Amino acid sequence: MGKGRLEAFSDGVIAIIITIMVLEIKVPHGDSVNDLMPLVPVLLSYVLSFLYVGIYWNNHHHMLHASTTVTGAMLWANLHLLFWLSLFPFATGWMGENHFTPLPTALYGMVLLMAAIAYYLLQQAIINAQGPDSLLKKAVGRDWKGKLSPLLYLTAIIVTVWSPPIAEAIYVAAALIWLIPDRRIEHVMPAHGG
Repeated sequence: MGKGRLEAFSDGVIAIIITIMVLEIKVPHGDSVNDLMPLVPVLLSYVLSFLYVGIYWNNHHHMLHASTTVTGAMLWANLHLLFWLSLFPFATGWMGENHFTPLPTALYGMVLLMAAIAYYLLQQAIINAQGPDSLLKKAVGRDWKGKLSPLLYLTAIIVTVWSPPIAEAIYVAAALIWLIPDRRIEHVMPAHGG
């Protein structure tokens, strides 16, 4: 299988995930600002999750761009990542509908943590398939963002017991770290004709 087919399948799944998330936002029965107020937590959780899904989509695209081949291990690692991303609509909806109470907020963090681990496993599968001269390995280097994010998610899950707002701030901070465009792969590809 070519990497174009893998990328197209992944793009389709991610588009469906975003669609499901937005469809979970229920339109209020009223036309005043007061009718929108109960939706604020739902909208905030949607914005955060949309941001996360967008970050995964962007980085997934760059990672596959650096790949030269597709292996069975990569296919399974990619499905593993898509599985955790597919839980974003549920975790997002539960957290927003329950106004960021501890258990839904912790579950949201667990989904973020597992998606980060799955992304790392896909990254490693690509690096292993490319061998010792892997472009992706050169591009990610020490991968401080990839190592810091799971620690932030784990911290937020634990902190949720005492303060869901602090946990939410940690989730936002982790997203903001990734929001800054990651140009590591772009810097490696031109040197190799990519």
